[in-house]
Amino acid sequence: MTNRHTLTFTAGPQHIDAMGHVNNTVWVRWMEEIATAHWLATAAPEHIAAYAWVVTRHEIDYRGNIREGETVTAETFIDTGPSGARFDRRVDFRVIGEGGAEGKVIVSARTTWAMIDLATQRLCRVPAEVAAPFAPEGGWKG
Repeated sequence: MTNRHTLTFTAGPQHIDAMGHVNNTVWVRWMEEIATAHWLATAAPEHIAAYAWVVTRHEIDYRGNIREGETVTAETFIDTGPSGARFDRRVDFRVIGEGGAEGKVIVSARTTWAMIDLATQRLCRVPAEVAAPFAPEGGWKG
């Protein structure tokens, strides 16, 4: 099992802003999509049924952009263990098929997510057994 998860996104006409490239709100939506996909692909079914995640913070660096029809690969991973109810997640978007820019990170984010206990609808500490499948090989850094 790996703590990394990837998805590919292609910019459609609905993603494009007045500047002719992907709107910033779309990048945030894609961050949520890959984080959710990672959770659903990695977490145990009983954990998916018991917990949900909410965003508490996004810190995003925009170093480039894509236009309609262009594609990026998003990769997400968690490199530090949880702190109480919170986990920091990293998301990098890399260019696909742009010649010399191929593989270049054009959008990079660190997002903070908090765990909600679905039964109580309250924040809860991330249990070790929930965090374990998301740990990098060799364990958490720091």
